[in-house]
Amino acid sequence: MSWIVDYIQSKGGQIAVIFGGNEYSYTQLAEQIRMYYDEVQNKLYSGAVIAIISDYCFESIALFFALYENRNIIVPVTSRIEAEIEEKLSVAGCNYIISIEKGYLEFKEYFGKNETHLLICDLRTMNVSGLVLFSSGSTGVPKAMIHNLNTLIDSFRNKKGRNLTFLIFLMFDHIGGLNTLLSCLSMGTTMVFPVNRNPEHVCGLIEKYKVNVLPASPTFLNLILISESYMKYDLSSLRMITYGTEPMQDALLLRLKDVFPEVKFLQTFGTSETGISQTLSRSSTSTQLKIDDPNTEYKIVDGELFIRTKTQILGYLNYSMEHFTDDGWFKTGDLVEEMDDGYIKIVGRNKELINVGGEKVLPSEVESVLFQMERVKDCIVFGESNPITGQIVVAKILFDEDISVSDAKKKVTLFCQGKLERYKIPVRVLLMKEVEFSERFKKKRL
Repeated sequence: MSWIVDYIQSKGGQIAVIFGGNEYSYTQLAEQIRMYYDEVQNKLYSGAVIAIISDYCFESIALFFALYENRNIIVPVTSRIEAEIEEKLSVAGCNYIISIEKGYLEFKEYFGKNETHLLICDLRTMNVSGLVLFSSGSTGVPKAMIHNLNTLIDSFRNKKGRNLTFLIFLMFDHIGGLNTLLSCLSMGTTMVFPVNRNPEHVCGLIEKYKVNVLPASPTFLNLILISESYMKYDLSSLRMITYGTEPMQDALLLRLKDVFPEVKFLQTFGTSETGISQTLSRSSTSTQLKIDDPNTEYKIVDGELFIRTKTQILGYLNYSMEHFTDDGWFKTGDLVEEMDDGYIKIVGRNKELINVGGEKVLPSEVESVLFQMERVKDCIVFGESNPITGQIVVAKILFDEDISVSDAKKKVTLFCQGKLERYKIPVRVLLMKEVEFSERFKKKRL
């Protein structure tokens, strides 16, 4: 068995996984991995592309490592929409599908592509395991990225053990979720997995299991504030909240710090293409961060962050490598400001820039101002086509009061005057009835 399974075995009776009210020790996890490994070894050949149709649970984690031991290329799929599942199975070139029913594995052969992608052939030649993840973009066909899973897992070797309890919020098919899983297992921590991701349930788990670390998106953290779930449960066990996957508004971070004054806030950074890099935040009230990772290089080119890591993807199964330079730098699409002392601030995405008559507007800058308004719970800023200026700034806002669109527009215009240049002030204001977010708990920009 690999070093990580041996390490899991060594942690003995310590609780590894809590899910659905059940607690599983590290010994039980190691035993489940070995049991599944015996089964998959008899039914699947090394190098086969295998889809796991499941989100996180005790059995899916064990199956993931059993397939890793069998040197399979793993495709985690959490979607419940048949068309989405079928598309991912086809693009990944899956050979088998495994679903989990009451702890038992159900194998189904899948007949998709006739030709095997060269990158999968390369993994088979190297006799290593692989991982296929899909982008969560809202437009177009999701990009299928393939990692050398051995390289990814080995990057967690020799981490220092920590006696902590994490809540694993990000999903099984998300690089952030898998990064947290691998990090926790390599440190011997306890992991709590939510059955669903609504704020009440998550806060209830934090209270019940005295969770110390909560990784989440800014959108989900704002949902905790809006729902006032933090007032209904004892969250005093929390020591750290990490946030990433989308920009954090400065005003929202200050609101969060007011509610959780004793909690350290840490901004994380990573991409599906390059993996998650270690970071430092300037402080719990600052959105400035420093990339501090021996496995990561970075540079800023024309305001855009370029990253190169030892854990980046081998390539795409259905997409060109146009976002990579010839010497291996990944153009993240993240726009940043650079400070003199090495800290950077992520200010938005280049594809989300709004062009108003040749002037560039960052949605996150406008959102940070709107978040300072009284009675604003949430907001989403985006560009809309305009025949005169090319685009205009549009804001969708959730107020905690009944208000007309015309009154909302007046309030926004008055509040933004003096805080934003004129061309950055929203021309249109739309009202939201509730927070709008994707299945990844990120803002849904139009």
